[in-house]
Formats: sequence, structure tokens, C-alpha cells
Amino acid sequence: MNLQISQRQIDATHELALSGEVDAYTAPKLKEVMLPLTEKEGNTVIVDLSGIDYMDSTGLGIFVGALKSSKANNSLLKLRGMTDRVKRIFEITGLTEVMDIESGVKGEAL
Repeated sequence: MNLQISQRQIDATHELALSGEVDAYTAPKLKEVMLPLTEKEGNTVIVDLSGIDYMDSTGLGIFVGALKSSKANNSLLKLRGMTDRVKRIFEITGLTEVMDIESGVKGEAL
């Protein structure tokens, strides 16, 4: 399956809506879009994961890299809309403790 990325910008806030799978095949596409946004000081990057059905460790690595980039560049990375399956992966790896994750699950208005 592929990864679709929709992007919307309002001032320094960038919203990315993802759907599909984030894995070794699709992760480079996500990195190419998301990382430059976190590298600009003052940006807020909100990633809606409600359309993500599957994520592997490569995908997690992209989010860790984006988190490090946002901290180094004084920007903000927020994740929202995780399905239970995807949220569980973030919990197992401890990323829920260090990332800004908004509540909300697939199908809910965010």
C-alpha cells in the first residue's frame, strides 16, 4: 500500500494528514515532506495519523528524527488521531512519553 500526504498551511502552522502505511518503502516520502517543516524555527507541525493503518520501525524512526529536528530548531511537532494499533507502537517504544500526542481516534472529529 502507498502513503498519501495532504498538506495545509496557515501562517507557521503546517498540518499533514497521512493515510495508508508508513514502512520502509514509504518512509522516505514522509521524511522528505515532514523534516524540512521541523527545521524551520517557529513552525508548528501537526500530523494527523487517523488514516494510518500500519507503521513499522522505519516509520517510528522518521518521527524520532522529526522530534529531534523540532527540538533543535525551536519548532513544535504534534501528533493526533492515532488508531489504537498505531498508538500501541508508540507506547511500547516509550515515544508517548516524549512526543506531543493529542487524543482522538480514527473516526472522531479532531
